[in-house]
Amino acid sequence: MVALFQQEFVRNAFLAGTIVSVVTAVIGYFVILRAQAFAGEALADIGFAGATGAAVLGISSLLGMFFLGLLAALGMGALGTRIRGRDVEIGMVLSFALGLGVLFLSIYSQSGTNAAAGVGILFGSILSVTLVNVLISLASGIATLLVIAFLFRPLLFASVDPEVAEARGVPVRLLSIIFLVLLGITTAETVLVVGVLLVLALLIAPAATAMHLTRRPLTSISLAVALGLIFTWGGLILAFVG
Repeated sequence: MVALFQQEFVRNAFLAGTIVSVVTAVIGYFVILRAQAFAGEALADIGFAGATGAAVLGISSLLGMFFLGLLAALGMGALGTRIRGRDVEIGMVLSFALGLGVLFLSIYSQSGTNAAAGVGILFGSILSVTLVNVLISLASGIATLLVIAFLFRPLLFASVDPEVAEARGVPVRLLSIIFLVLLGITTAETVLVVGVLLVLALLIAPAATAMHLTRRPLTSISLAVALGLIFTWGGLILAFVG
C-alpha cells in the first residue's frame, strides 16, 4: 500500500477525490434541503455539452465546462424560487444538453483527435488527473467552502423556509443565484473525477444518508463529509489494490 502512494498519479487521484468529496458533501446537504437534486444533474449535463463543445472548437474542455455551467447556474438562479417544482422543464433541458454533448462528442471523435478525452468527461478519468487539476480543484473548493461558511445561517434559513426568510429581509433571490453558481462550480470540478454520469451520486448519496441519521445541520454536514471520503477512498483502494 505504501509503495502505491509513490506513484504520482495515485497521489493526485486521492488528493482530487478528497477535495471533491468534501465539497460535494457540503453542497449536497443544501441541494437536498432546497430540493434541487435534479438541478444538479442538469448542470452536470450542461457542463458536459460545454466541455465537448469546447473540445470540438479546440478550447480547454475544463474551461468550456465551467463557462456553460456558470451560465446555466445564473439562468436557474434568476428564476429564484420558481425553479422549485419545475422538474419537467429541467428534465427537458437536461435531455437536450446530454444529447448536444453526445453530438459534440461524436463530431470530436470523427475529427481524428483523441476520443478518449471526450469519453473521460462522460465516465470520469481520475487516473489522468494532473497536479494542475488538483490545484484548480483545491482553489475552487476552498473558495466554495469559504462562501458557504460566510453565508451559512442566511442560506440555511432561506433553504428551510424561503417565504419566511424573505419576509425577514433575507435576500432569498441573491442567495439562490449564489448557491446555484457554487453548485455549477462544484459540478464542473466533480465531473473531472467521477464523470457526468456519477456526479449526482457523489452529490446526493453522502448528504442524504447523513440527513437520515441526524437532523442537526452541522452534524449532518460533518457526517456527509466522512461518508463521502469513505466512499471515495474505498473505491480508489479497491480499484488500485483489487
